[in-house]
Amino acid sequence: MSDQSPSKPPFREAVDALKVAIPASIRLNIREALHQKSHIVWLLALFIGSLVAWAAILFREGIGLVQLFWLGTATERVVSAAAQLPWYVILLAPTLGGLLVGLLLHRIQPMQRTSSVADVIEARVKGGRGLPFWPGISSALITILSLGFGASAGREGPVVHLGATIGTSLGRLFKLPDSAHRILLACGVASAVSASFNAPIAGVLFAHEVVLGHYALSAISPIAISAVTGAVFSRLWFGDVAAFIIPGHQISSYWEFPAFALLGLTCAVVAIIFQFALIGTEWVARNLSLPVWLRPMSGGFLVGAIALVFPDVLGVGYETTDAALRDQLPLTMLLALLVAKTAATAITLASRFGGGIFSPALYLGAMTGGAFGLIAASVFPEMASSEGLYAILGMGGVAAAVLGAPFSTTMIVFELTGGYALSIALLLTVSIATGLMQAVHQKSYFHWQLETRGYFVSEGTHRVLGNTALVRDFMDQPPENPEDRVFKPGEDGPYLHDMDSLESALKSFDSTGMETLPVVRKGNAGEIVGIARHVSALRHFNSALIKATKEEHS
Repeated sequence: MSDQSPSKPPFREAVDALKVAIPASIRLNIREALHQKSHIVWLLALFIGSLVAWAAILFREGIGLVQLFWLGTATERVVSAAAQLPWYVILLAPTLGGLLVGLLLHRIQPMQRTSSVADVIEARVKGGRGLPFWPGISSALITILSLGFGASAGREGPVVHLGATIGTSLGRLFKLPDSAHRILLACGVASAVSASFNAPIAGVLFAHEVVLGHYALSAISPIAISAVTGAVFSRLWFGDVAAFIIPGHQISSYWEFPAFALLGLTCAVVAIIFQFALIGTEWVARNLSLPVWLRPMSGGFLVGAIALVFPDVLGVGYETTDAALRDQLPLTMLLALLVAKTAATAITLASRFGGGIFSPALYLGAMTGGAFGLIAASVFPEMASSEGLYAILGMGGVAAAVLGAPFSTTMIVFELTGGYALSIALLLTVSIATGLMQAVHQKSYFHWQLETRGYFVSEGTHRVLGNTALVRDFMDQPPENPEDRVFKPGEDGPYLHDMDSLESALKSFDSTGMETLPVVRKGNAGEIVGIARHVSALRHFNSALIKATKEEHS
């Protein structure tokens, strides 16, 4: 027998040589990436981008088909088509559409409402979960009917929700960590924005700024892949054109910058009033004892009544926005449409039609900027630029303030209009409008919606974790002896419910001074189902904070 040990196979020798050649730190990084399943996330990002792009295309074409039924056109030229119709058609179309929407809400929607961006942010807070597939699809179909029948709202928010639903649904097929689920959710959002606006850069920024709430290097690549994919398919279908084709606008003089700052103030006022109108009509609607199926019908009648005088409020409103950018609307019309569109959109959303606020915010911004430009030109005719330039700046100012998204909104306006030459003026207007809006409302419209559901996202990660983590997440096992698990509320002292929030539990520990508290099931307080310890609650809270911070900076 030979004393020599058997030689290694060539493949094993190559692997060993590779281990020696690659530093340990790099091997550790690669191992961590494989553990986080980054390769799967990247492949899914491409697939999600494709699916969401076609979903956005079908969504937009679906609205056109519904419009075709009563307007006779499937294009964006809703106002021109409405001008050819009898008055009773303008009044009855949103009313009958509202009846159909109300019946569908009553019968097939679990929460008896459609979904939008706020639901996507809520799902991100819950670890990228919580967007069931079929309710998301039915919400999109109801929104198609809503906007097709003339509801005064936007199509982009519902498409964002649809994209996020597709992204999370695909993510559920794989055993991925929560961080990966959140990235896939953001991939769906990015592709939705990119395909809707033909704005891939804005899609990436919106997914980070509004949905994820942070910028992380680990998320940028898959989100960008999804956004680019969405833009490619959108351009193949609709063509490589911006949403608004405008003549070239130039800043006449740098002495106009005080006017741009004043426009930012004006945009903030419009955005603040718009948000108050949305909140106020929502409060009124909640306090009306109308059945669900009747609410959209009533709202549709009111929107139709407004459209008898101002047909420009019908639908998404891109035709009127485009007219403002082209200097085609007089001052009185611009001011009147500010009021009419604010009222029509507030009524639309409060009456539970499907739709978003992005397009209405752009619309109101264009009206604000156009009116401001005409007034500025009358005061300083030798210095002021065209009202179309001010309309572009107004679009960015109002939309950024309402959405709480200054960076992505600025980029959306750039990509929608091709107005990159106006970047300095746009940044000034957007920053002032957003800052003043924050000073008054302290939160965007999306965050206000979330706070009505108990999610205080605008107050920081610690507050979100305190409200989303539950006692059942950190409680210990109950006593083994069945007799020791019997609990008598009112006699055996303080206790916690298994569904109480972490914040509520910490307050209970603080107020009682106890280190351990029994946990009972909500609705059945006669049996102890766990033991909650103060130190375990604090450890869970700190661990979740560290994990969230690591995700935001990796």
